[in-house]
Amino acid sequence: MITFTVNGQEQHFEGDPEMPLLWYLRDVQGLTGTKFGCGEALCGACTVHADGAPIRSCQTTLGDLAGMAVTTIEGLSPDGMHPVQVAWRDLNVAQCGYCQAGQIMSAVALLKDTPHPTDEDIDSAMSGNICRCGTYPRIRAAIRKVAGHVQRKTASTGGLGK
Repeated sequence: MITFTVNGQEQHFEGDPEMPLLWYLRDVQGLTGTKFGCGEALCGACTVHADGAPIRSCQTTLGDLAGMAVTTIEGLSPDGMHPVQVAWRDLNVAQCGYCQAGQIMSAVALLKDTPHPTDEDIDSAMSGNICRCGTYPRIRAAIRKVAGHVQRKTASTGGLGK
């Protein structure tokens, strides 16, 4: 049996340890915010966090997750008010929206590790997330906006927070 958490809820899985996390999230848990894109860990649409680090759920097996904590877009903020989600809405980042959950999860990880990223930091961290609609300038602007938010909040909260 594999034990791990998804969005703070303990999970016990007795099936095939080679099952990709993506299918567990979508088909077993009904968490459809994480998208299937390429199935090869190249596009970033399936990005979630495992112990706070961005991973590609299409290529991460349940066997790889024993004892880990997984956070999906649904678990990022129950009310959708995480600063990155707010910036995404404020700046109308999404066009078709398909890739945006993965984009947001990568941006959150970047800002957690690098609260004041340069454009080069943003480009490097986000390079594995493909947006077919080409909203990259808005993605960068939203990350910059949150970095400004982080700057103002750091003294009182110690970082991004939820």
